[in-house]
Amino acid sequence: MSDQLRLRPVAEEDLAVIERLTGDPEAAGEHGWHGWLAPRTYRRHWEETGLLTDDGGTLMVVGPAEPLGFVQWHRQRTNRVSHCWNISIGMLPEVRGLGYGTEAQRLLVDYLFAHTQVNRVEAVTEITNTAEQWALSKAGFTREGVLRGYGFRDGGWHDAVMYSVVREDLGKERGDMAVLRPSRRGQNGPRRDG
Repeated sequence: MSDQLRLRPVAEEDLAVIERLTGDPEAAGEHGWHGWLAPRTYRRHWEETGLLTDDGGTLMVVGPAEPLGFVQWHRQRTNRVSHCWNISIGMLPEVRGLGYGTEAQRLLVDYLFAHTQVNRVEAVTEITNTAEQWALSKAGFTREGVLRGYGFRDGGWHDAVMYSVVREDLGKERGDMAVLRPSRRGQNGPRRDG
């Protein structure tokens, strides 16, 4: 699948996909909808930075012919002198469940480890978002535990699950770029307990 999928910077025509996935409750889905954004938020940021900065960025997930969604990362401080990357993903409803999200997150981790010096990439998802937990496990992330009352959505606080991958988790070499091996945990899918 990786030969069919790639990540690239956001072009102006891609903003419609991002705006759909962040501004349409149906497209965002149950776990991705967090309320309305100010109009043109992404467009303004794209005009200023191209949605790429030293503190994070957004890349499009592109299939053979068209954009399928986007991945994002932002700097998460771990102490006074270090940080890791926290990643997230938004895929169009019509391509969810086909493995593209797993591959996109794997490609993003490869990109971040190849082009930055961080040692850790993490992702947090709601405990009820079993599809994303499965995708993260298949992408090589390790489940670390439950974060109680972590995120506010749809009128209430929800527990979340933390996943991570560190450089030592990298598997075999592919050219100059390290590739993630499947996670040693979660082979039978995500656990709901913690």
